[in-house]
Amino acid sequence: MFSDLELATNAAIKAGDIILNYFKSDYEIKEKGYHNPVTTADKAADNFLKRTLMENRPEYGWLSEETVDSFERLNKSKVWIVDPLDGTKEFIEGVANFVVSIGLVQDGYPIVGVLYNPVSKELFSAANNEGAYLNGVSIKCSSKENLSDMSLLISRSELRRGLWSPYLKNFHELKPVGSVAYKLGLTAATKADIFASLRPKNEWDICAGNCIINEAGGKLIDLNGKRVIFNRETTRIQPGLIAGEKSAVDKTLTILK
Repeated sequence: MFSDLELATNAAIKAGDIILNYFKSDYEIKEKGYHNPVTTADKAADNFLKRTLMENRPEYGWLSEETVDSFERLNKSKVWIVDPLDGTKEFIEGVANFVVSIGLVQDGYPIVGVLYNPVSKELFSAANNEGAYLNGVSIKCSSKENLSDMSLLISRSELRRGLWSPYLKNFHELKPVGSVAYKLGLTAATKADIFASLRPKNEWDICAGNCIINEAGGKLIDLNGKRVIFNRETTRIQPGLIAGEKSAVDKTLTILK
């Protein structure tokens, strides 16, 4: 029988193929809320992932951004936590900063994480105590000694809104990239020293990436300095997040909290 990681990896790649069929093509866009769009691609990928993952693991719970939530998941030890298309705004703009994000938690702790960018073909993957990988090559978080030498991956919208203005002099570089999940994968793969967000995120934004960061030797905490517990009744994680190599995260927290 194939493992949870193998199941999630195969499903993510196939969901990515579904998304690519819509990328820079014709699809419907709806608004779930203010500045919160959803497309035909989101829904098609979500339908495929729920069917595939739950048919193979019917005893697991399910939480997805694009599925009506059921609190039945709270009684499950293992729960899939999925964002079928993280970075929908970038997808709509034709910017290749989006990924399929599949996480699996056990008793609130992330044990499997898969992120797949179908345009760049970047596949980030990890499982508890098995290490983290980018396209099959082992990855590890790394950082500089001083904050002034570190580069941070941050939200494009947070930068536009001026939320990072007070911190511009504290770090070497602030790089705006779409998709929270994608930023976590890139940080684990040393494309930057730190991922940070000053605004709340949802469980499905970070679950898979949290596992990958952990297995790459780093950690993810909220701006109160606490690690995230998953599969909660309230999926919103406040007030913000930091992820990366452990000492770099601690140093960043002293500036942002």
